[in-house]
Amino acid sequence: MKKFNVTGICVPGKHYMVNTEEKLSRIMELIKDERYFTINRARQFGKTTTLYLLEKAFLSSGSEYIGINISFEGVGGAMFESEEAFCQEFLIQISEALNGYDFAKDWIDESVTGFAQLGRHINKLCVNKNLVLMVDEVDATSKNSIFLRFLGMLRNLYLKRAGGKANTFHSVILAGVHDIKNIKLKLITAGLHTLRDENEGEYNSPWNIASDFTVDMFFTPQEISTMLLEYEDAHSTGMDIAAVSEEIFFYTAGYPYLVSRICQCIDEELPDFGWNAEGVQHAVKKISFERSVLYDDIFKNLENHKDLYDFMYGVLVFGNKIKFTFYDPVMERCNMFGFITMDSKGVVEVANKIFAILMLNYFISKENTLSGMSSQICNGMYKEITGGGRFDMEICLRRFAEHYSDIYASAASSFLETHGRMIFLSFLKPLVNGVGFFHIESQFTDMRRMDVVVDYGRESFIIELKLWKGEKAQGKAYEQLLDYMNSKRLNKGYLLTFDFRKDKNKETKCEWVKIGDKQIFEVIV
Repeated sequence: MKKFNVTGICVPGKHYMVNTEEKLSRIMELIKDERYFTINRARQFGKTTTLYLLEKAFLSSGSEYIGINISFEGVGGAMFESEEAFCQEFLIQISEALNGYDFAKDWIDESVTGFAQLGRHINKLCVNKNLVLMVDEVDATSKNSIFLRFLGMLRNLYLKRAGGKANTFHSVILAGVHDIKNIKLKLITAGLHTLRDENEGEYNSPWNIASDFTVDMFFTPQEISTMLLEYEDAHSTGMDIAAVSEEIFFYTAGYPYLVSRICQCIDEELPDFGWNAEGVQHAVKKISFERSVLYDDIFKNLENHKDLYDFMYGVLVFGNKIKFTFYDPVMERCNMFGFITMDSKGVVEVANKIFAILMLNYFISKENTLSGMSSQICNGMYKEITGGGRFDMEICLRRFAEHYSDIYASAASSFLETHGRMIFLSFLKPLVNGVGFFHIESQFTDMRRMDVVVDYGRESFIIELKLWKGEKAQGKAYEQLLDYMNSKRLNKGYLLTFDFRKDKNKETKCEWVKIGDKQIFEVIV
């Protein structure tokens, strides 16, 4: 019986899979045009599965291409100690990948000890053959200058072929996280590569022949539905496939690993909730607090690179509105790691809501002293706020107002303006986590306001956080919150305003305001 799979290669016949025929068709067009390119996408984005599916397509009846699918993962450091070691391991891998073809053994040649000889060997063996070289996990080589010389050899053959002076691989596909085009400059900066002579420029990339890879590897709701349809045909759950697909996309933005992990979680770990919006939300809550290779990689990169930490903190917590550009090195790396995307106006936003939940919890854990709550106080509030199996947001905000007044009344306004949001989120996190989760609606977040959505059990709460900017701006906040409440079909909303005016007579305000058939609980601290 088929299963959902989130590790290694997804195999048709064994695993439920999204129909990616359109994506593969676009990649095949690049191959037909003899393009060399890199599939550089974040971790667990389906790169290895894509190469596997291309290889299977080449084996189909009538295909004019022969795929050579190899990987540099797990080969060890010995391969990169010398040109000879690299060439010999490379030829062995090609021969093994071509197992079943009568010319596979021709690739083994112990006399090939350098890249000049390897180039001549490739030139000889590629005559009248449409060989497509696919190299997975090229990140394993990205810190070694031997790999640069290998790319340079491929580039030289590619240019000679264009002039009718050589034969080489019909197409070359490299797959990894990093952008191979910039690998030389990164190695020079890190002190791992030295220019051989004055004619070798820093920016003369050995992979500048590569075409841009513009195939969208994210799954659309329609593509997600193809996987759910296959599952529904086998299990007859009665799910609304379109609605469930949209709900999964809402939280994942189509990130392949997250899509499959939600489905796997519902199928194997949450059978009591079923295939509906509630089941998806419970899966999101569960997978947002588990350990995975992908999440470990996210936290490692945030931990090791302060510039990435500060940038993502600014986008997520402060709502910084920044125009996306590949020419900013921090944005380029955030995009490479899959942290960010851009909205319809070209403004940076967090790639998906699950990543936003992960990063927000990470930031809160790094600044957990901001809440000012002892475990004893937290436990007491937890019982009061979550009694009866539901979350009482009114009590939560009343207790926050009291807590804020006690702890931060004398704090500098500059500190509070910077940290006010995180103070509240640090207060909220231990009360919600375990049964619910919360995320920030990034499209509504800026320096003036932030919308936080809390999902707890079967209930959702919208809390708008804003700074006091006068009565007129406060009225606008009501309109914005009401619009968002209407979009979520909620009759109750919550407005938390931080007032930093130096007015000794101002008082904390906590009251319900009725507007038409809607109610807003307003708190001013």
